[in-house]
Amino acid sequence: MSQFRVLVLHGPSLNLLGTRQPEIYGHETLDDVNHALHEKAGLVGWDLECFQSNHEGALIDAIHAARLDGTRGIIINPAAFTHTSVAILDALNAFEGTVIEVHISNVHKRESFRHHSYVSLRADGVIAGLGTQGYHAALDALIEAARVTG
Repeated sequence: MSQFRVLVLHGPSLNLLGTRQPEIYGHETLDDVNHALHEKAGLVGWDLECFQSNHEGALIDAIHAARLDGTRGIIINPAAFTHTSVAILDALNAFEGTVIEVHISNVHKRESFRHHSYVSLRADGVIAGLGTQGYHAALDALIEAARVTG
């Protein structure tokens, strides 16, 4: 399989993963998630970068950079920006690779304002409610798609 570059973006408050509302988001930390994703990507020889920010502009800058650095897939958990950020949608619309949206909780079982996602208008796939395993499912989907398309 050829070299593949993946960017994993974590939105606001995901730096608190493992300690913030563990009854919803679980006990695994963001470092745990990122480490496991790096290991999985390494098994197939892929380059994987993880980035978390509580700032919308920093996430947009990372998406813009991904357009130019050979990134072929973005896994994004936009967190609260899911429901508010047309700017992140616009940035993702300018990215030509695959985009997979991930949510740790099942947003459709939560408050009604969480049922709408701007990011879903661009995402090639959406995974919600699998806990942190959703990130692994997203990476598996990218790996399978690359295997099929070469």
